[in-house]
Amino acid sequence: MSADDHPPAEPPVPPAQAVAGIRLRAPTRGNRKLEKLLEAVNADDQVKAWWHVASVNATRRLQMSDHSWVHVQIVLNIGLRMARLLFRRGVVPSIVEDFAMSERDAEVVIAAGCLFHCVGMSIHRQDHERFSLFLTADKLGSLLASAYDEPDRTVIVSEALHAIIGHRSDGAPFTVEAGIVRVADALDMARGRSRLEFESGRHNIHSLSAYAIKEVKISPGSDRAVRVEIEMTNSAGIFQVDELLATKLRGSGLEEHIEVIARIEAETEQRLIPVFRI
Repeated sequence: MSADDHPPAEPPVPPAQAVAGIRLRAPTRGNRKLEKLLEAVNADDQVKAWWHVASVNATRRLQMSDHSWVHVQIVLNIGLRMARLLFRRGVVPSIVEDFAMSERDAEVVIAAGCLFHCVGMSIHRQDHERFSLFLTADKLGSLLASAYDEPDRTVIVSEALHAIIGHRSDGAPFTVEAGIVRVADALDMARGRSRLEFESGRHNIHSLSAYAIKEVKISPGSDRAVRVEIEMTNSAGIFQVDELLATKLRGSGLEEHIEVIARIEAETEQRLIPVFRI
């Protein structure tokens, strides 16, 4: 997840052309149900159109951070990476705990939550999480038809919808899967996401702090299941880490399992603190 992951805005193109090259990829590790979901999504032009309109609304019309399919793919990969690290260290998914399903089913819930968490941006920025629910509720069941029969399919859809609404700032998620989606969304913070906003002259604490984030690394932790290392080029990035990421993490239910360490790597800036931890 580097600063180059999010491309700058390009001249407008017709919708069919805009969605033609969209194809999401993620390591499925033999999870056939997850593979079927990704195959269905990659074959669905309506879902791709939602991502495209969300991108237009966010970057072209509101000059805010990226909400395109690139953001969705990054969040998807972060979510699956975190889930596997957590499960490996004994964190039990809620769908296992409450429905006697499997970790692979939990991956499908997490993937669905990541894939659809911001499609509501195609309608409006304000309350977009709720709009995401409306769109996903009518769509996700059909995308899962080849992977699940009833009643399992409804359980997966319900858990994914909870993950979607749980990613908003006051979402109060109460499943492990929803907590993962919430944190994964916040971890797409490298400067590429804010490049358009920053370079267009919209210099506020949000664009400045995001532009200061050079790289985010997710790896197995020693004391905790997940270690998140954030490399900053400027101390302005602390706002991004403490005010935005920390808020999502503290409300995720995963606080005891995730360690966040941010370092400032700038050569010329006076370092008020060498390392910032959550």
